[in-house]
Amino acid sequence: MSALEAILRRTSWSKVTADAPTREQLLPLIEAAGRVADHSSLHPWRLIELRGDDRLALGAAIAETNGDSEPSAKPLRAELLIAVVVSYRASEKVPHWEQEASAAGVAHMLSLLLDEAGWGVIWRTGGYTRSEPVARVHGLGADERLLGWLYVGGKPEGRDPGRRKTVDADAVLSRMPGAAARG
Repeated sequence: MSALEAILRRTSWSKVTADAPTREQLLPLIEAAGRVADHSSLHPWRLIELRGDDRLALGAAIAETNGDSEPSAKPLRAELLIAVVVSYRASEKVPHWEQEASAAGVAHMLSLLLDEAGWGVIWRTGGYTRSEPVARVHGLGADERLLGWLYVGGKPEGRDPGRRKTVDADAVLSRMPGAAARG
């Protein structure tokens, strides 16, 4: 399958089975995902694998953030969550927004690779990604921010994940103002 075919086939799986890739299965995919555009090769990102009771700890941190008395069940929607963290690096050339873009690129590339390997994936976020209790449970440093989690599991048989509408490329691709006059 070509990269174009894999990208056109990709969709988010909001419901997945209890199956999940092993750490050993993840490592080569993460290595490949790390090939994203990365100005100055800063590698301004890291990933955190959440399995088992890690998901319960996250549910408690989300509840603390929201002022709820019961832990959130959201992290239990998949057996594996992969937290995507931007780890800002000191750089005069590469601003924080560009480092965030690189980390987001890793998340997207990893979701494509997981999908191609047969896993269902959805990237979940929420206002609590930037909360102190959630940062604490992930062990984030002062120069780190959580971008969200990839929820990973098996693709349920006989279930259509839904179809994304194709983007109207002509509507979103334009020329710079005055380009026609410049030739």
